[in-house]
Amino acid sequence: MSVHDRLTAAANRIDRLTAAIGRAVAWCVVAMAEVQFLVVIMRYALGLGSIWLQETIIYAHAALFMLAAAWTLAADAHVRVDIIYAGASRRKKALVDLLGALVLLIPFMLTLAALSIPYVARSWAILERSRETSGLPAVFLLKTLIPAFAILLAVQGVAQAMRAVTVLASREPR
Repeated sequence: MSVHDRLTAAANRIDRLTAAIGRAVAWCVVAMAEVQFLVVIMRYALGLGSIWLQETIIYAHAALFMLAAAWTLAADAHVRVDIIYAGASRRKKALVDLLGALVLLIPFMLTLAALSIPYVARSWAILERSRETSGLPAVFLLKTLIPAFAILLAVQGVAQAMRAVTVLASREPR
């Protein structure tokens, strides 16, 4: 198996992982819609409120955003200014992707993970709860999404860099 094949296989495994996580948390959209509907019915039809349900919507939204970000990157669906990139050759796009991953994405995500771990550890140490009396007792789980987000995006950045290297190393015409 060549280096090219190994890099491609490793990048594909990372893509499958981030896609599986992304598809799993995509169900948060359904949960958010159903819980929001329930909150509205409870409030306007029954005159009842529920901080617990409202916080559930916030948690589901955070999980969706934080855990599906790497899947979005793998699908090349992140917002990008395509003034130069859109018209660039495959090799120039690969160079931009490689430099972006190595210089910006991976270092920033690793820094975010490193800085967020003590913050999350403190939250876990006290099993941090909502400030609201009837809120969710799992703020520590919500905060855990921060390093998970950073690690998933960094790993997907590695996959993007591996793909870029395979393009740049290929003998295709420019």
